[in-house]
Amino acid sequence: MKLGVYTAILHDKPLPEALEIIASLGLTGAEVNAGGFLPTPHLPVDELLSGAVSPREYLSVFDGTGVSLAGLNCNGNPLHPDPEVGPDDAEDLRKAIRVAGLLGADRVVTMSGLPQAHPGGTWPAWHVNTWDSGYLDSLDYQWGEVAVPFWTEIDALAREHGVKVAIEMHPQNLVFNPPTLKRLVDKTGATHLGAEMDPSHLFWQGIDPVAAIEWLGPLVFHAAAKDTRINDNCRVHGVLDERFTRIPLAQNPTGLGGRHVVNKWPEDSSWDFVAVGRGHDTAFWARFLRALEAVDPNMAVNIEHEDVELGQLEGLQVAAQTLKSADAVPL
Repeated sequence: MKLGVYTAILHDKPLPEALEIIASLGLTGAEVNAGGFLPTPHLPVDELLSGAVSPREYLSVFDGTGVSLAGLNCNGNPLHPDPEVGPDDAEDLRKAIRVAGLLGADRVVTMSGLPQAHPGGTWPAWHVNTWDSGYLDSLDYQWGEVAVPFWTEIDALAREHGVKVAIEMHPQNLVFNPPTLKRLVDKTGATHLGAEMDPSHLFWQGIDPVAAIEWLGPLVFHAAAKDTRINDNCRVHGVLDERFTRIPLAQNPTGLGGRHVVNKWPEDSSWDFVAVGRGHDTAFWARFLRALEAVDPNMAVNIEHEDVELGQLEGLQVAAQTLKSADAVPL
């Protein structure tokens, strides 16, 4: 498999130094942020689109490093009804697809987004366990009036530029599990929309990522290596742990576009994102990689480090060692 790193965790370092770190871990791919929730210090998006920086000039940074460009990431909410969020995230995605085409990077990772519950609504609404018919009425609007037209446009743009868009199945999005991913593809008739297989969000939903890969098959385009640990506290608070609190603005919480910022994670949480191997053992990750390999032997699998208990480099080292050990497990 092609093992690498999503470089958001290395945004405090210039791209050449980030590539050196990735190579030192024995990994060969770098997935670079292209917009959305996070800035783009490792990718001059507008300069590449304007021609001020040529694709060859940008890609020359990778020359001789042993690390190649393994996709672009543009996670955001392109369907957000806030005019300071949705339109910007949608345009970032369009730019990311065009830049990927210029660079010969044939994968762009993103999220499906989440619109308002009804026309004129001002806040995204996530409907699950839709026992009340009104929720289905709202879903009909969200899918038919908002998501399908947008994603039909994006599929066409991706096809035009020879790029496949890999959607992370992320809660608080219309697409959050394998059936909703397939629903989006079916409703749009898409040829260039599929899944980014990030197991971390599937674990806490009770979904087996290996079974999900086997069910989706060729709709799996790309993968993230990110683990989840289910804590004892889950027995009381459950997986839908809602005890998040506000981070004072003076502490500069991570922005999510417009006035929206990240909240503080519960201190005694039901579950946590952890470095690869700290939630599930090497045997699981070997099965995960083999399932991906059965779909595409050349699929990129990039570490996404969000383990707050480990430092920047320590977390990458733990994850890289687990992944490499798993990849070495014989069939």
